[in-house]
Amino acid sequence: MKGGADIAAGRFAHHGGRLCVARALFPDVTQPWIDLSTGINPSSYPAPRASARERNRLPEPTDLAKLEATAAAAFGVDDPARVVATGGTENVLRLLPYLLNVASAVIAGPTYGSHADAWTRAGIGTNVVADAELTTRAAAKTAMTVVTPNNPDGRVMSRERLLSLHGTLHANNGLLIVDEAFADLEPQLSVAGLAGTSRAPRMMVLRSFGKFYGLAGIRLGFVIASTSIATRLRHLLGDWPVSADALCAGLAAYADEAWAARTRLRLHRAAQRLDKLLVSGGMTIVGGTSLYRLARAPDARARFTQLASRGILARPFDYDSTLLRFGLPLAANDWRRVANALKMQP
Repeated sequence: MKGGADIAAGRFAHHGGRLCVARALFPDVTQPWIDLSTGINPSSYPAPRASARERNRLPEPTDLAKLEATAAAAFGVDDPARVVATGGTENVLRLLPYLLNVASAVIAGPTYGSHADAWTRAGIGTNVVADAELTTRAAAKTAMTVVTPNNPDGRVMSRERLLSLHGTLHANNGLLIVDEAFADLEPQLSVAGLAGTSRAPRMMVLRSFGKFYGLAGIRLGFVIASTSIATRLRHLLGDWPVSADALCAGLAAYADEAWAARTRLRLHRAAQRLDKLLVSGGMTIVGGTSLYRLARAPDARARFTQLASRGILARPFDYDSTLLRFGLPLAANDWRRVANALKMQP
């Protein structure tokens, strides 16, 4: 059992959301799959779609500028020129090694693997280190990435610590990248308003649209940086970095503050409910955010396989076989299935 569990879990250790792999590994599952392997809001924002006419033509530059201004206001950024819309943060973080003139990369970890993978694939020396080591790793021309709130453990780095790291990096001609993919859950913790200003000229912030708004397939993200970096990035992305549907969805969602406030409260309550299910199932909560919970159990790999055999996909980790991350179920029947599966011992 243990060997099979390790093999199955290993196929999902790099990233969540691979239902096609799950279906191939567990072909006997007859119920609809419940994908809890990602930190995406299961209850999507009711975004409008672009009109047939808007889909028929290329997006207008004025619509892109309006989206960036609307997002800037939502992020607390006073100058929309520092906000660049992209086709998702995954796309842009893959471009950063070619955009920024750095000699090495440091990632605060453990965190999700795309950051380190992007720099490594570009041939730049990359190290994933604990938070306590970051200050001593701020060498000359280093790009340092901090994810806050972090994935998967939800840890948050204070504004003061981020500014301190930025100061050290700035003095060494380096740059601080702050990934705020889950900052919509706790907007008061964001440093987006500082990025690229005179107070933090060498700070860049990445923001994701799809996670909090539950529209990952829209592929929309943003970079907040100095106007010089923003201008270079716009040139690299070209004239039409996002689709008509992404423009339409983003304009509506970022202007809807009432929906955001209601959603934060609903997600918080759902996360508390999930914690109770995981604990009653014999697991220990070790972190997370309102969109995902990180739990520990000595037999986590066997539990992963047990859940998957019942059509429930969680997220394992290659660096710690005792951890599983769970997103939020959606429908009442999904909650019941998860509760029943967690009660069963592997």
